[in-house]
Amino acid sequence: MWMDLVMHCPFCGTQDTRVTDSRLVADGDQVRRRRQCSACGERFTTYETAELVMPRVVKADGSRESFDERKLRAGMLRALEKRPVSAEAIEAAIERIRQQLRARGEREIEARDIGEAVMRSLEQLDQVAYIRFASVYRRFQDIDEFRAEIDRLAEEPHADTTDGEPRR
Repeated sequence: MWMDLVMHCPFCGTQDTRVTDSRLVADGDQVRRRRQCSACGERFTTYETAELVMPRVVKADGSRESFDERKLRAGMLRALEKRPVSAEAIEAAIERIRQQLRARGEREIEARDIGEAVMRSLEQLDQVAYIRFASVYRRFQDIDEFRAEIDRLAEEPHADTTDGEPRR
C-alpha cells in the first residue's frame, strides 16, 4: 500500500508539498525526490533510505550493545592511518561489512565475528593496515607473532593492493 508521508517545507514550514521528480540513486539504495512547496513555490530535495536494523553485538564478556558504525570506522581508520587507501575504498569496505552482517539475518553477532570481517577487509585493502589491526586484535605478544603473520601473508597468493585497487 503506497502512502506519501507529509513533508514540511524547510523554507516556510507548510505541510503542502508535492513531488515533482523521483529517481533511484546510490546504486538503487536511495530514492531522491525533488519537491516543490505549494505555498511559497520553493524547491528542495529529499532522500529516502531503508532503515535496516543491525544485529546487536555480543562482547567477549557476554555484555550486549548496539552495533556502532563509528567504532567500526574508527578501528579501520586507525589501522589505515597514513596508508595510501582512498576514503571511497574505506567507505565501500565499511558498507560491505555492514551488508555482510545484515545478510546473516541474526539478531545478535559476536564482536569477534566483526573483528574477523574487518581483518579480511583490511587484508584486501592494505597489508600494512591489516598487520596493524591484527597485532592489536589478536594481541601479538612478541616479534615472532608479527613475523609469523607476515610470513603467512607473503605465502598467500593474492593481489597486493593500494587504494583498494589491485596493483599491476
